[in-house]
Amino acid sequence: MDPAASENYRGVWGNRIGFGRAPALLVIDFMKAYTEAGAPLYAPGVVRAVAETPRLLAAARRHGVPVIHTNILYHAPGCADGGVWVRKSPVMAAMVAGNPLAEFCDGVEPVAGEPVFTKQYASAFFGTSLAPMLHAQGIDTVVLAGCSTSGCIRASAVDAVQHGFRTIVVRDCVGDRHEAPHEANLFDIDAKYGDVVTLDEALEALARIQAARAGSPSV
Repeated sequence: MDPAASENYRGVWGNRIGFGRAPALLVIDFMKAYTEAGAPLYAPGVVRAVAETPRLLAAARRHGVPVIHTNILYHAPGCADGGVWVRKSPVMAAMVAGNPLAEFCDGVEPVAGEPVFTKQYASAFFGTSLAPMLHAQGIDTVVLAGCSTSGCIRASAVDAVQHGFRTIVVRDCVGDRHEAPHEANLFDIDAKYGDVVTLDEALEALARIQAARAGSPSV
């Protein structure tokens, strides 16, 4: 990001919110449409993010942090349940049952007991019961991984803070098809809606929260 942008925002935007006491990990739309070379939605940045995310998933599961996944699937003929979004972005019509591109990526797929929210639009919160479920569990922090940074990650980050959650985006575990929108949206999320952190920072925070719950020193 242009240093001029950082200087312009300094003292106005960019306050840190930090992790709360009860995080959940939300893994958004890691579907093969984004990682199969030659597919219209193929995004090299998502390939890199998928490779990094197993460490985050393993830590969340080890520390007892709830893990939730989302995917995009259309059920109505002609993807009518995608409304105007599919008209604007007809490439999304690949997200139908039976298309191999609509399957979860290997290594980051849900395991038994982890909820999967199916959505038809960008935000994980729009038209789903995700927010009420998290509130009912006492979750105060949503940690985001997945794709794409400029689309479903950004939309979900904005909605997460609007639903009252501390919002954390793990830089290494989100990706896009081009670095410019990826970096621009991370900059904007970090400035206005949540904190963008590295994978190592997220792992340290999850370990620290688990240690605090257990009443033992963090390691």
